[in-house]
Amino acid sequence: MLRPSSVEILAPAGTYEAVEAAVRCGANAVYLGGKSLNARRNAGNFSAQELKEAVEYCHARNVNVYLTLNTLATDKELKNDVQLALREACEAGIDALIVQDLGVARLAKKCVPTMPLHASTQMSVHTLSGVKELAGMGFARAVLSRELSINEIEAITKASPIEIEIFVHGALCMCVSGQCLMSAMLGSRSANRGLCAQPCRLPFAAENGTGNDLSLKDLSAVDYLEKLKEIGVKSFKIEGRMKRPEYVAAAVTACKNALEGKEDIELKNHLKGVFSRSGFTHGYLTNELGRDMFGIRSKDDVLSAKPALKELAHLYEKETPLVGVSFMFCAYEGETASLSAKANGKSVFVEGDVVAEPAKNVPLSEEKIRLQLEKCGGTQFFAEEIEVDVDENISLPLSSINALRRSALDELYKKLKEPYTHSFRYENVENPVKKVNNPCVFAYFSTLEQVKAAGKNVEKILVPFKIAAKTLDLFPEKTVACLPRVFFGRDEEIFAKLTELKAKGLKKVSCSTLDAVNIARRTGIPFMMGCGSNVFNYQSVLQYRELGAEEILLSPELTLMQASALGGDRLGLITYGKLPLMITRNCPVKNGKACADCGSKSVLTDRMGISFPVICGEGYSQVLNSRPIYMADRERETAFAAFYLLYFTTETPEECESIISAYENKKEPEGEFTRGLYYRGVE
Repeated sequence: MLRPSSVEILAPAGTYEAVEAAVRCGANAVYLGGKSLNARRNAGNFSAQELKEAVEYCHARNVNVYLTLNTLATDKELKNDVQLALREACEAGIDALIVQDLGVARLAKKCVPTMPLHASTQMSVHTLSGVKELAGMGFARAVLSRELSINEIEAITKASPIEIEIFVHGALCMCVSGQCLMSAMLGSRSANRGLCAQPCRLPFAAENGTGNDLSLKDLSAVDYLEKLKEIGVKSFKIEGRMKRPEYVAAAVTACKNALEGKEDIELKNHLKGVFSRSGFTHGYLTNELGRDMFGIRSKDDVLSAKPALKELAHLYEKETPLVGVSFMFCAYEGETASLSAKANGKSVFVEGDVVAEPAKNVPLSEEKIRLQLEKCGGTQFFAEEIEVDVDENISLPLSSINALRRSALDELYKKLKEPYTHSFRYENVENPVKKVNNPCVFAYFSTLEQVKAAGKNVEKILVPFKIAAKTLDLFPEKTVACLPRVFFGRDEEIFAKLTELKAKGLKKVSCSTLDAVNIARRTGIPFMMGCGSNVFNYQSVLQYRELGAEEILLSPELTLMQASALGGDRLGLITYGKLPLMITRNCPVKNGKACADCGSKSVLTDRMGISFPVICGEGYSQVLNSRPIYMADRERETAFAAFYLLYFTTETPEECESIISAYENKKEPEGEFTRGLYYRGVE
């Protein structure tokens, strides 16, 4: 059971020492991962026994513990690893689970129905619409995307039916969390599977840019915590499960100081020193996007860490009195003394072994009793209230009062660390595979010119929201309007425009996130799940079907073997296209040129000289892969799918026609291409 607090400082912990650092410096909660199935698989992380010990330590100090199961899971992992992790979470007494995969969430609700669920920032939820969809699915908290402004956050918190958590310190990904395929495509290390290799921190240069135009400075919103608390944010999350305990201690202390109105310039300098990338930014919160948000980990940044570490280690070297105790001491002539102690709803009662006798000289005073009971030093306890009921003119050795205090606190500690109980039951997650073997072709066209040239040759025409009305005029039965991948603060505007399209005859919508799903459901337009929906297992297929999705596009991070095992019942594959590797709110091209000079035809160039196209629209940018997936000649291996999606972005109308013809004729590839991850998969 979660213990209530007005606001929460939520600290990362990759090791047990980091847990101690977080707790001793004032964190209200910590989040940590098991040995697998979490978004920081390269952190130290915790075995089942270590997890139990960490939870006991935290609960005895009135601190919550959240377990991260925030990666995409395969069907095999759902059957074994996920359910084992859920059982271990129950046994350890975890307070809540942080999840990304809707399949994992669906399974958790069946296996551990009483366990609270928090929606990871990897779910890409960034609007009130998405938060409401989470609430309807039983989530207790949403961790919002990091790209939101204070005003956009406030619009969510003031009407949210569930708790809202945001990141306030730590690394900033260039891509919206949960929408990044760069590490996976370039090296098979998936950001959605907890093994991001951070290729974005390497040189990717825009024309006249910084040279590292995908690397943002770290976030620090410490100076905005009071404002964020005022607008209703419940939890302030610190990024950094790969970081040292000193970093955790500094970040937690800085947040605590900010909420208490304390200013500590030296600590802030140490926080910058222990880890930053050319300093900090708060750009998204205040809408100050642009070149100043970018930075790298320089040699000076590394050198400044050593002296900071020595100072910061002192922040957590000793136990901190965190738990207030109410004592009731009783002593009567001819009887042994007793002491009751209460904290956090738990109470204990202990009796001494020394009988109170009539005083021969100075009687035992209430003041002396209080002084002994206040000596809780070296423990996590402090005397919050003390009541004394003693006979007048009695005597007891002070050592017996001290022994009572120690015994009571020991017993209270044992009670406080007892795990909260959640019952676990195993679920059968077998998938009744349905083969299709007659795929049709869908195509995503990014321009109206592409639609006019090639739209007649495909079953369904997916188009950006902004050209859906004109496409309806040309192909009223085929048109599918793709809601924007992200639409910060614009959900009601999108809802209104979609309602207009429905009146015009629109029959289907493509959604990438739960934000879009909620809007589609409210309009009553049938919808499919498209790019960015991260459908990785059969349980997530079932969850989206329960929400109302018809066709579902499978994650391009699946191998063909894994995708085939899901069956083909209304499930599709991207079989052509330059995959969007990143969805960014801060356009990297703007570091070197204005939008008017770009025309959505710019590129980023990596250190090998390879160019990655950048296209923009609907308030965000997309960094595309340098070469397209091509699978026209692999029909035998992909025929299990219900539909193929050809994803056209920078292609000319003539190229679109040619590629569709190639798929009709199963042609061998020409020029540069990739098979994506369909054979090599992801770690």
